[in-house]
Amino acid sequence: MKSLLKMKSNSITIGLVAIVMLFLYTACGGSETETVDIQFDPETMPSMNTDSVTTLISDSGITRYKLEADNWQVFDKAKEPFWYFPRGIYLERFDSLFQVEAKILADSAWNYTDKKLWRLKGNVDIRNMEGEMFLSDELFWDQKSQRVYSDKYIQIKRGDTELKGYGFESNQAMTEYRIFRPHDGRIPFKEEPVDSEMEQSIDLKPEVSVKSDIQNPAKLKIDIIDKAVEPDSMKMIDE
Repeated sequence: MKSLLKMKSNSITIGLVAIVMLFLYTACGGSETETVDIQFDPETMPSMNTDSVTTLISDSGITRYKLEADNWQVFDKAKEPFWYFPRGIYLERFDSLFQVEAKILADSAWNYTDKKLWRLKGNVDIRNMEGEMFLSDELFWDQKSQRVYSDKYIQIKRGDTELKGYGFESNQAMTEYRIFRPHDGRIPFKEEPVDSEMEQSIDLKPEVSVKSDIQNPAKLKIDIIDKAVEPDSMKMIDE
């Protein structure tokens, strides 16, 4: 009787093991592994994507810039490596004494790192330490040549003085600059014939070159040049 019960117990155990093995085989055999072929395009897919960035940037071991951005994308594997700031950028540039020498705002920006060339696009607003404001839709900043330039419409404001035109070039401190094709502008002149001050608006033609007086920011040196010659070095980058 005991041997019969033992045989039945062994038969039940073997049967259960067989059922479990059959179930596992069916489950494994019935599933198929799917693979998705993802190709990395270095021109359109960033190698780094960071949100809410505040950082200091050095040049030749010296801290030169403070950068703030909602989103920073790095395309360092692209044929022409660049940084991209699609949701706006704020930059401060420091001089050798770590004093802020210029402030920059733009809706979007590209920094071509090998060329050291910045492209600022959309509501570009640059302020220098002389209180001047430079407004344009697009500006380029070449760090190698230490130039800022554009072929777009630009407005320059400083107190009651306002210059407007197309085509622009400046040093990167934004203290010496010129407009190649002035459109219009307003430069106040103060006179005291009796007891009043009279402002006269003048039409600026054809090229205006301006140099800020760093010792006395209230003064501007303005040279009106007979013939505007656009530099051969002005080159734009297509979007």
